[in-house]
Amino acid sequence: MRKMTAAHRTLPFGINVRVTDLSSNRSVIVRINDRGPFKRGRIIDLSLAAAQKLGIVQKGSATVKLELLTQGDSARRPDVELSYGDSRAR
Repeated sequence: MRKMTAAHRTLPFGINVRVTDLSSNRSVIVRINDRGPFKRGRIIDLSLAAAQKLGIVQKGSATVKLELLTQGDSARRPDVELSYGDSRAR
């Protein structure tokens, strides 16, 4: 809850992902450490710490872009970019 982590249905545990809120263009890097979300239409569940950094706690969800990062890489060098126009982060 207090760490920069997230849950995703299929991404491998331990991978780093840059999550960008498309409405504010703010981004955070999180590590996948859990499975989920299980609510239809959502692609990622963020920890409270990550949601606070993005400024989406009050909204509860946001349209986001995910970028898979090279293991241990915090630079903006995605291996794969996944864009979801309708997807929500919680």
